[in-house]
Amino acid sequence: MIYDYVIIGTGIAGLNAARYISKKKKVLLICKKSPWECNTFYAQGGVASAVDNDDIKLHVKDTLTAGVNLNDKKAVEILSEHSMDTIQNLIDGGMEFDKNNDGSLAYTKEAAHSKNRILHADGDATGRELHMFLLKNCPYEVVTDSIVIDMLIKDDICYGIHLLKGEEDKIIYAHNTIIASGGVGSIYRYHTNSTTISGDIQGICVEKGIQLKNMEMMQFHPTVFVDSPKARKQLLTEALRGEGAIIEDEEGYAFLKDYHKDAELAPRDVVSRAIFDYSLKTGSQIYLSFKNFKKQFFKKRFPNIYKDLKEVGFDLPFERVPISPAFHYSMGGIDVDLNGKVKGYKNLYAIGEVACTGVHGANRLASNSLLEGLVFSKLSILESKKNNFKIKKKDYTTKIVYFNLQKNSDKAIKDALRNLMWTKVGIVRVYQDLIDALEEVESYLEEDVGRLLYLRLLTAKSIIESAINRKESIGAHYIKENG
Repeated sequence: MIYDYVIIGTGIAGLNAARYISKKKKVLLICKKSPWECNTFYAQGGVASAVDNDDIKLHVKDTLTAGVNLNDKKAVEILSEHSMDTIQNLIDGGMEFDKNNDGSLAYTKEAAHSKNRILHADGDATGRELHMFLLKNCPYEVVTDSIVIDMLIKDDICYGIHLLKGEEDKIIYAHNTIIASGGVGSIYRYHTNSTTISGDIQGICVEKGIQLKNMEMMQFHPTVFVDSPKARKQLLTEALRGEGAIIEDEEGYAFLKDYHKDAELAPRDVVSRAIFDYSLKTGSQIYLSFKNFKKQFFKKRFPNIYKDLKEVGFDLPFERVPISPAFHYSMGGIDVDLNGKVKGYKNLYAIGEVACTGVHGANRLASNSLLEGLVFSKLSILESKKNNFKIKKKDYTTKIVYFNLQKNSDKAIKDALRNLMWTKVGIVRVYQDLIDALEEVESYLEEDVGRLLYLRLLTAKSIIESAINRKESIGAHYIKENG
């Protein structure tokens, strides 16, 4: 059997792509665990959209400013120009965003946006609500608890994927393969990502010679409650600061104004480095304070944050929460064109965080990621329909390789890698540390490791090499001259 489409990932990009495929087509979606174990489900803040035609130009400007003009301007224009129709399409399909008392859409503001243009759902559960809406509207087969361990690449054609479901190897052939597998969060010690997000597919790309771009551009979210045994740390959405939350030290001093004129609403990379620097200089624990909030408003606007932190003992908004930056989002990824097609390939697409469309440049503007997943997933399906490419199964003559997923030594190396990436390829980078990190990763690659760790190491190597090659600080990539 040959599927018309196989989609790797069931986050916003993968599920939205499926919405635009004819129900007559044979479509298969793959996810590592359950469909809701993805970054979309945990996204709190919201989805950005131009408010009206006049706002498109300003939205583009804000996105380029946040990305330090490393963005592909045409990709940014496409993002904003499609935003209103994309949101309206969701609303017409039954998706409900939060509204004002008069029934109008309730736009809010986040850092580095020059006006209110962020839509949210159920207060601080926008990703979850979007995800559940898209999942409810997905008529196709979803294969759970399955790990993609290889892609069937020959010349400039992708013939499908090799996945492992339990102990069973499965070879899936498809006329179109769409990668929507997300970023690299689990490579870092502290991160806000689903535990399923670990850069496996990026590693396969390195192995197959599929071009990755801007892999050094890693965004660290400045406000995360990391004092938790869970691998995925508790994100405290940027929307909190948009509504008036304050970052302060142990004495209650709001120090961000000493680093940037926009203080709490400065771009994420600026805020993360300010926290890192101030904590290093003073030794102070850093807190997020909610003293500007009334309790009733806080519970209504941020119900899930209120509930989650109450479970670990915080009485919000009356208590401060200790915070630290943590890895959040990968701006780089698989090099694609303006329709999400992987450059150099006839029938391979990458959408969402796994792709590098050029939209985010050196630093993602808050809440543009959900919008990117929505817009470019649609464009990729439209492009695939126009191409109407068909594989011939008999043309794939490469021998299928079977892998050991894990080896006994993997856990120790995986933990060492996560610590290495956090300390040497994190918020502030030193050139010699990057050289040392590369040597360490290369030494791990010489060891007898399982398939998943091997792919993760290849991805880490790509990130480090990109960081070494980018000699000057820009956006999220900050090189400190002297260690």
